[in-house]
Amino acid sequence: MADAGDVYVSWRWVDDVLARGVATLPRDQVRETLRMLARAVPDPTRPEDLQRVMTEGALVDATAESAMAQALSRTLLPYGLAVQLYELSQRGVRPHLRIQPSPRLAQVPWEIIAPDPAIRLLDIADVSLLAPVSVVHAPQRIVHRWSDTRDLPVVAVLDPRVPGFRADSELGSVLGRPHGETLVAQHFSRYGERLVPAVDNPVELFRRADTDRVWLSEALRAGAGRLVYVGHVTAPAPESGQSEHAELHLSCTAETRGFAATNRTHRPLSAKDLLLGTHSLDPSPVSGRELWPMPSRVALIACESGGDLRFTEALGLTTAALAAGAELVTATRWPLPTDHAFHTFTPTTEHPLQSAICAVDAAHDSPTPIPTLLTWQRSQLRAWRAAPAPENSPLLWAAFATVTG
Repeated sequence: MADAGDVYVSWRWVDDVLARGVATLPRDQVRETLRMLARAVPDPTRPEDLQRVMTEGALVDATAESAMAQALSRTLLPYGLAVQLYELSQRGVRPHLRIQPSPRLAQVPWEIIAPDPAIRLLDIADVSLLAPVSVVHAPQRIVHRWSDTRDLPVVAVLDPRVPGFRADSELGSVLGRPHGETLVAQHFSRYGERLVPAVDNPVELFRRADTDRVWLSEALRAGAGRLVYVGHVTAPAPESGQSEHAELHLSCTAETRGFAATNRTHRPLSAKDLLLGTHSLDPSPVSGRELWPMPSRVALIACESGGDLRFTEALGLTTAALAAGAELVTATRWPLPTDHAFHTFTPTTEHPLQSAICAVDAAHDSPTPIPTLLTWQRSQLRAWRAAPAPENSPLLWAAFATVTG
């Protein structure tokens, strides 16, 4: 897809099993539909609007969500492609759509768009996103294949303590007070000796103060099959044009060297760090891919961690991980509500965010991460159709997308 006033779309099928196609999506219709989507998802610049999004937004009301899904399909799914998908579904064929969205369309939850009121794209196709060609075909990119690394350790950074920020502050705890009975503690305890850091009690995985960039570098360079991060990401606004300023918040202090500006007594790890390493910071610089060689599969479960696709030049955390060796990255299109937010603004007593973390991690530990994650999303969709509730609303589960090279 390409933005040029209108949006221009082309598609082709592997081995040309079906006809190729091109289409134009009218500018005004795209603009109006995206305005509808923007009102339905959290805006990081307006945290005070979260309650409205979680209680009245289109993604938490079954009737409004269905109407929006149909509007997204009418606007963004070319007729010729829709016909081909319908014909395949009638033959019992589930294709895998690999979508390379234009920056304007990077937040679109393609999985839930509705070609028909009773059908979602998720029902008839598997869906993932394609990284920019400049990242995929970078001459120095060396991909770490799952077939070679599946038995290596799982590196887990779970709700790290950010120096200078209390647990109830803006960069405070994402998961709340850790204890052994939580879904995430029970889930990660099953890895045993495969897990880094090594702990005797799974509670010790959470709210650690030692998971800084030096620790992460050592853990990744020692060899890893997967990386899962749960915490905070600060994404720059698309109009800034500075996708490389996306920041991952580890336990790094302000004394740590890096490209990101300090925040109180903390210096975030930016996408620019992951890309450049110590270039211009050290007389003998080390590249980012050498300092933080990414494993085959990376999960970035944090607010708008996949936001770099909203930029014309995508150089954020997702693309930095792919450039450093990852085969695939699962990230989020928009800010994620925490379980605390669900309990504050909605009547649920469930823990939707913890459930989502477990689902994403289980998918990454499977031989088929994309279909497995989509199977979970389809189960959430079934629950949403049968009995719409805050814990199964697309506001959370439709935020996740997997980006591949």
